[in-house]
Amino acid sequence: MTTQMLEMKGGQGPERIRTWWKDAAVYQIYPSSFNDSNGDGIGDIPGIIEKLDYLETLGVDALWLSPIYCSPLKDMGYDISDYRKVDPRYGTLEDVEKLVGEAKNRSMKIVMDLVVNHSSDEHEWFKESRKSKTNPKRDYYIWRQPKSDAEGKRQPPNNWVSIFGGSAWTYDETTGEYYLHLFTSSQPDFNWESPMLRKEVYSIMSFWLEKRIAGFRMDVINLISKTPGLPDAPVTDPKEEYQNGSMYFANGPRLHEFLQEMRREVLDKFDTITVGEMPFVTDPQEVLKCVKGRKELDMIFQFDIIEVDSAPGQSKFYPYQWKLTDLKAIVDKWQTFMIENDGWNALFDENHDQPRSVFRYVDRSAVEKSFQARELAAKMLATFLIMQSGTFFVYQGQEIGMGNVPREWGIEEYKDVESLSYWNKLLEERGGDLGKMKDVMEALQAKARDNARTPVQWDSSPQAGFTTGRPWMRVNDDYKEWNAAAQAESQSSVYRYYAKLLSLRRDHKNIIVYGDFEMLSHNHEKVFAYKRYGYHGPDVGKAAVIVVMNFTGEAEVEWDLKEGKFVKEGLLQKPEVIIGNYGDGKVIVKNGIVHLRPFEAVVFWGDFVDIRDGGLGPNCVVA
Repeated sequence: MTTQMLEMKGGQGPERIRTWWKDAAVYQIYPSSFNDSNGDGIGDIPGIIEKLDYLETLGVDALWLSPIYCSPLKDMGYDISDYRKVDPRYGTLEDVEKLVGEAKNRSMKIVMDLVVNHSSDEHEWFKESRKSKTNPKRDYYIWRQPKSDAEGKRQPPNNWVSIFGGSAWTYDETTGEYYLHLFTSSQPDFNWESPMLRKEVYSIMSFWLEKRIAGFRMDVINLISKTPGLPDAPVTDPKEEYQNGSMYFANGPRLHEFLQEMRREVLDKFDTITVGEMPFVTDPQEVLKCVKGRKELDMIFQFDIIEVDSAPGQSKFYPYQWKLTDLKAIVDKWQTFMIENDGWNALFDENHDQPRSVFRYVDRSAVEKSFQARELAAKMLATFLIMQSGTFFVYQGQEIGMGNVPREWGIEEYKDVESLSYWNKLLEERGGDLGKMKDVMEALQAKARDNARTPVQWDSSPQAGFTTGRPWMRVNDDYKEWNAAAQAESQSSVYRYYAKLLSLRRDHKNIIVYGDFEMLSHNHEKVFAYKRYGYHGPDVGKAAVIVVMNFTGEAEVEWDLKEGKFVKEGLLQKPEVIIGNYGDGKVIVKNGIVHLRPFEAVVFWGDFVDIRDGGLGPNCVVA
């Protein structure tokens, strides 16, 4: 389908360009844990096809699949051994083609994960590359000669630490050189300086786009260009042998050149959606270089929101107490900057690399104690994201309020390489004393990637309906209370609330997708509030909605209507509810003060109330 490019005015901001991928809600599928159709305990592509009606009812427009390529699964598919073949665990190429067709029948598109910063060490290219220094594929990867210390002992080429710990270099006996791997030693980094390597990558992309996939989520795409010479990183942690070298391998000097070449050689020949994962970048100007005017990517996943609970310069597992004003500053920064500079946001707070949001951004103890509190908090967080400007991404199970793994689970239930590397490193440092590992276990319970990888809870039958066999990873113990079947039957469930919000977003895209943004109540430490406004119709003009949320489990949290600018001609106006997560259409107002209930989220019509387009009006309540 050819992209429709329609010009419009969005409030006071610059001219907006409308296109399908901006309107879209994208649902991420982690195939191993989504739905198993053949009883082997691993989710598969036929299992995804079985659930397309469920996803259509939810109201999503595209499905992003985490890697389904052939892989030894040292890092759950992000170590690819063949980019043109589907791993037999998941199905066949014919299954993918069927999925694309069945999704199209439901007006949904398929997005693939593109992992081209590195491959598996079992890829044929790497097997060839390590054979000799003169092999034609030697420069597909990054090889360097050893260094020597004062005693003549062999040392890695530089002091970079890998993202999973230890040196970012592994010595290979065959040629007597080290190869670079920013992740595990089984994930050697590609050398993007090689024109032939880039040509191979573009050929792979064209192969999948010709099979009618809609585009790519690009894994750590801003790491593909490294600083020439690969210099040592500054010593910022004297206790550690290896140091953070991200200033030399993230957003390197040729990144934009490579991305522009990728667009010329491949992407501009198709109607695609592209979203790049970009860790280690917080400068909006640097991001804008990638997304402005679609010269490179359509949008990027920036990490500010998901790092709000991480201490600067510390491991993500280090405990850190953040404040709601920190989160407000991040949202205000990216919403305002992208709207004012013709960029575009990717909206997410949960994925396969992150813990479950409902146990992360609110008081976990409160949502663990009460089914209602967890339900309300999940709906509140959905409101928080969906009403912002940008393409919305939801991760499997998020739409039913799935939570982190239970606190009672031991380390034997954790499967992820990052979790186990962290555990083993600390266990070794503490002399193997399990009695000293309580804080490490608590850190994993809060932040481990395993939290997002438990199988989707489809119903209350054994193994949550995920498989008839033994699941590759244990099903969360709470599946009898929290499952998709129960939520699909209940009009007040988290799933149904997501569907209503996505419907609201589609019906009022001029405001919610393309409208302007204004942060309200900047300094309130309990209430998160913002305003969206934009062009509503040729006979009406501008309209606005105001989103108000109590991020705490406390009752009677107060918010002044004046902060929402519910004042017209000097008189306080009565707010009109569009949607709220309590489902009763009520707002408790006393003397101009809104009294928000625990985890309450309410969306109001704002100060422009002349709405006559046949949609939701100022007297309409949806709950």
